[in-house]
Amino acid sequence: MSNASTFKVRHLGSDDVFERHDIFINPNSLDAPPTGASIDPDLIAFHQAFPESKTTPLIELPQVAQELGIGHVYVKDESLRFGLPSFKILGASWGVFRAVCEKTSLPSSSSLEEAGRAAQKAGISLVTCTDGNWGRAIARTAKYLGIQATIHVPKTMDEATRAKLHDEGAIVNAVNGSYDDSIAAAMKESESSKSMLVMDTSWEGFERMPKWVVEGYATMHAEVDRQLEETCGKRPTICIASVGVGSWAQSVVTHYTEDGSTTKIVTVESEAAPCLMESLHNKKIVSVETGSTIMDGMNCGTVSTNTWPTLSAGVYASVVVNDLESHQDVLYLNNHGVNAGPCGAAPLAALRKLHRRGVLLPDPEAVVVLFSTEGYRDYVVPTS
Repeated sequence: MSNASTFKVRHLGSDDVFERHDIFINPNSLDAPPTGASIDPDLIAFHQAFPESKTTPLIELPQVAQELGIGHVYVKDESLRFGLPSFKILGASWGVFRAVCEKTSLPSSSSLEEAGRAAQKAGISLVTCTDGNWGRAIARTAKYLGIQATIHVPKTMDEATRAKLHDEGAIVNAVNGSYDDSIAAAMKESESSKSMLVMDTSWEGFERMPKWVVEGYATMHAEVDRQLEETCGKRPTICIASVGVGSWAQSVVTHYTEDGSTTKIVTVESEAAPCLMESLHNKKIVSVETGSTIMDGMNCGTVSTNTWPTLSAGVYASVVVNDLESHQDVLYLNNHGVNAGPCGAAPLAALRKLHRRGVLLPDPEAVVVLFSTEGYRDYVVPTS
């Protein structure tokens, strides 16, 4: 691998520090990783009935494809999904809906309005934590259902992001510490107040909700399949997905392996929070110390237990990018019709890195899909 660069990562608990290359080719990837997938047939209709429901654009980047010597590069632009600047509402809405249906004995074919009336009658309220877009998606879902949501956030979250949660009608509680500390706060409140805990990360004893969240993202995959068929008539050769706790990446692996596809899945993480890459190195889930990053939605220190069997066997390569690399591709995408934020630009930064390192070779038949998971937002511009 040419021109490799390195970074350092610290394990929580042991405090051991390791120097790693910024690309890791997973030696344990399988052609058919375990996915546990079973998509509810009511999912697509559920999302189509949402306010402001419409297919998000798949935007081609011909200049990038030409520079890299590959056939097609597309970006799935999730900067406006159901009126929110992120894809998270797909998983959040379906996860909350399924949990409400289960608690109130409603079938999953019920409408959002029926679920709202049942949730109100049962006195259901929601509690979660967030480092960004997940909390806003939960707050919006609670608003649709007519119930209250409480959201725990790291104290480092900027006031503008907190204000957006308040604007959705949520109660916001700032927690000293990291994202993992806010998880603990949400769990504690759920136990004391009997509020429904709604999370996209899992641990022993809390697996059903995160599975529903992963399932909810299938709506986007169905859109991409249809859009690719209409544009180039091909399946993706490579898909690049960002990683926080891994739920989104799990859905990508699941979709592109369930039918025997040869699509290679590449994940991208912030250099400040490489929890999946480090876990792949160690062949088990490892919690890592997180730092400051403009890629807030990817700033997670521990991979979700639900996602690990699928990701450890289904990810072809793991890439880490720094803030400057992400920022540079925010600028590029914004100048080429994609309203991406730092997390949304990370897959393009990863693609360029794969090319520079000689991992991605020229191929005029290749089709690359990059998932831009968030719209543009203000952030402190990195200088190095």
